[in-house]
Amino acid sequence: MAEKDSNRDIQGEIITDPETFVKKLKHVKALVFDWDGIFNNGVKGHIPSTYNEIDSMGINMLRFGYFLLQNRNPVTAIVTGERSETAVRWAEREHFHAVYLKVKNKIDILHMLETEHPIQRDEILFVFDDIHDLSLAVECGVRFLVPNPGAKMLAGFCRKMNYCDYISKNSGGENALREISETVLNLLDLFDKTIQHRIEFAGIYYDYWKIRNGVETNIVEMSY
Repeated sequence: MAEKDSNRDIQGEIITDPETFVKKLKHVKALVFDWDGIFNNGVKGHIPSTYNEIDSMGINMLRFGYFLLQNRNPVTAIVTGERSETAVRWAEREHFHAVYLKVKNKIDILHMLETEHPIQRDEILFVFDDIHDLSLAVECGVRFLVPNPGAKMLAGFCRKMNYCDYISKNSGGENALREISETVLNLLDLFDKTIQHRIEFAGIYYDYWKIRNGVETNIVEMSY
């Protein structure tokens, strides 16, 4: 595949062959995000924990981009090993489909996702940052690793084992999610279109907005 001129704006590292990577992105029907280390820097003790609106807008535009691509609202979920009230409140505000709390082994949510929604595991885009996420990452169709400066060897391990398709330049809490969202939209040739429709706040964006806001967030707390 000839490299697009717009690819010069990609900040992170594409691990998978670019042509294969784009094909995998076009196949996505679900967006799943770890919380700590993704929406924030992973430091515990913040009550409530943190996120930022730059990332929030990026994720909303990513969802809208997939709505444009597939004429359907992608399934969206957060999975976290803690019981984060901030994650719950944010997901409810953004009308995510589900929040999975106290998940000690992230792959445990895979069966729920596949049975509760019309998706297959190779249609899931997963954003993760650490070892406890790998059991789910290896099963998902597209994997975005958000690196931690203190765990540089992990990025090399994931690259070597083919456990990720993209490694972001930015870290958790430092707009990695916005980077990932813009990268995906860029590779799908949807970046300009999503912004233009959002500016208008009418027509197809308003249709998406009504459908998105009709989603009620399912809160699932795991027990072991």
